[in-house]
Amino acid sequence: MTNPAPITAAPALTRNDRLDRLPFNRQHGRLLVASGVGWALDAMDVGLISYVMAVLARQWSMSATQVSLLGSIGFVGMAVGASLGGILADRIGRRSVFVLTLVLYGIASGAMAFTTSLGMLLVLRLFVGLGLGAELPVASTLVSEFAPRRLRGRIVVLLESFWALGWILAAVLGYLVVSPTDNGWRWAMLAGAVPALYAVVARFHLPESVRFLEAKGRDADAERSVRVFESASGVAPMPSAPAAALPRVRARELFGHGHARRTVALWLTWFFVNFSYYGAFTWLPSLLAARFSLVKSFEYTLIISLAQIPGYFLAAWLVERLGRRITLSSFLVVSAVTAVGFGQAGSVGGVLAWGLLMSAANLGAWGVLYAVTPEIYPTRLRGTGAGAAAGFGRIASIVAPLAVPPLLALGRGGQGLVFAVFGAAFALAAAGALALPELRGRALED
Repeated sequence: MTNPAPITAAPALTRNDRLDRLPFNRQHGRLLVASGVGWALDAMDVGLISYVMAVLARQWSMSATQVSLLGSIGFVGMAVGASLGGILADRIGRRSVFVLTLVLYGIASGAMAFTTSLGMLLVLRLFVGLGLGAELPVASTLVSEFAPRRLRGRIVVLLESFWALGWILAAVLGYLVVSPTDNGWRWAMLAGAVPALYAVVARFHLPESVRFLEAKGRDADAERSVRVFESASGVAPMPSAPAAALPRVRARELFGHGHARRTVALWLTWFFVNFSYYGAFTWLPSLLAARFSLVKSFEYTLIISLAQIPGYFLAAWLVERLGRRITLSSFLVVSAVTAVGFGQAGSVGGVLAWGLLMSAANLGAWGVLYAVTPEIYPTRLRGTGAGAAAGFGRIASIVAPLAVPPLLALGRGGQGLVFAVFGAAFALAAAGALALPELRGRALED
């Protein structure tokens, strides 16, 4: 008589493996929407300043240099905020930084409505940038760490798609509120205080990252968070393998063994995407106003902004089919071609056609870039790495608005040279994207 084979217990999964095995459920949806609303409010604020620039250039008789400074000062804050926010996210938590930054930039944005001088406006815009810069990479990191691996890229691109909703809302406010009256821009800035109120909601609806909790030794909190997501999928909880303690983060590790090449490629991609996007879209209402009326320029910008939504959805579909690297580089190549076409367009139809294509391709690329960024670093470096890449990219967003007036002067007032430079920057970003690792379907590194 043979003895029966011994019954062995199933191997324990890590909490991150347990999250990866889940289907998309209502808890993922709540996290996506709660983070996405904050993302949309960010976009609304960034978008509104481009309309305020166009109006104040006339109301306050601002020079081109002053207008450029107003467009760039927020990005100075974003560069600092992105770097500091990433470091803080690895030390005090993703959710905590997300909420604090909503409060910071919401209060500063609302206060802009009461400014009476360019100096006051610049100081407040700097604080708005600090909050915005810190929040964006932290939100994408948080969502990425909860998303199942097979859907992670798609979910993060969908998070980024909320940017389109906020940008379109900014265009609507620009068209309906900013342009009709002299004080319309002040009412629009008051709308920027909404994030401070939303922070209260976000504090109670966003979970803290399981990976962060484990890294801090808060295993009980991490277990509760995982079980909430398992319950939403009807999956019974199971024992978890013990989580390893993580060493202290050192920023220089971004250029250490195993990370240097991907860091360089990522920073280059972030830099040139920021340069082209913020150079083009921050100035877009003002550039169109130079060719058409102020009201028409706001109307055309609104139409061009609508193309962002299909651009994001196409990127969300392709990112899990073709992979991150090919999707990102392809969208950036299309952005390069359409930027050059937009600069050469001579009719309203041409401006709208090239503008719609440029908007769709550019924002689709942004979605994939935010999906890629948190994936390429281990947990203990993830917030720092994502924030550092975003911070380096913001340097370009500072330079780009300042570069537009001299480029216009070199082009004798024409916009062809401006958008040719932006097209070249998109092409360089595509080259950087091709050097990034392909991590579709892989688990996040612990």
